[in-house]
Amino acid sequence: MKKLLRNILRSGWFQRAVGFLAAEYLRLVWKTNSFVMDPPHVDEMVEPRLPAIFVFWHGQHFLTPFIKTKTKKDHPAKVLISRHRDGEYNAIAAERLGIGTIRGSGDHSGAFHRKGGVGAFREMVRALEENYSVAVTADVPKRARVAGLGVIMLARETGRPIMPFAMATSRFIRLNNWDRTTINLPFGRGALAGVEEINVPHDADAATMEQLRLRLEAYLNEATRRAYAKVGRPEAGRG
Repeated sequence: MKKLLRNILRSGWFQRAVGFLAAEYLRLVWKTNSFVMDPPHVDEMVEPRLPAIFVFWHGQHFLTPFIKTKTKKDHPAKVLISRHRDGEYNAIAAERLGIGTIRGSGDHSGAFHRKGGVGAFREMVRALEENYSVAVTADVPKRARVAGLGVIMLARETGRPIMPFAMATSRFIRLNNWDRTTINLPFGRGALAGVEEINVPHDADAATMEQLRLRLEAYLNEATRRAYAKVGRPEAGRG
């Protein structure tokens, strides 16, 4: 029985079905929540800086494909998604929502090569050079709300700005897992909060990169706090 279930979960048809349903559910959530931006004209501030590196906390990123619809015109974008089996569902959903995918890990630990991190990093660099914005989660794997150096390295390599953002809805379910995954629910209020961009000098040394990594953590936490405050759930944006 376990083998049968494992085979079903790994089958292409099942993954496509789940990805399709996930994309259509997220579309429903987006359309039935009334979204505001903080600051109000954040799209006008961001658009001249594109392509950019959009960064979110892991577990808070399901609605990020819709950011492109808040600008005056759509810009091509790609998102980094894990090679893990669960990543297949996310990749199928993202592509259905019009977002390209880059498969690999943002982990810069000893598993970086095994998880396709080197290839993914090169592909992100190439995407930015080809005028695609790139969306990534900041967390070190299995350590929620701790930003890794990968995003800082990408910005140093490409010269593109880091844009820390958070998206929140007033109605949600939060799972009790390592990244406190938030499942956004329809028929409520939503907010997209952005904080000041981060630029990484091409000659940034280790000390500078660590300082900017800590700044990214602080900005993401501030964006999260502001997003939940905007939807009337300030307690959800803490911790």
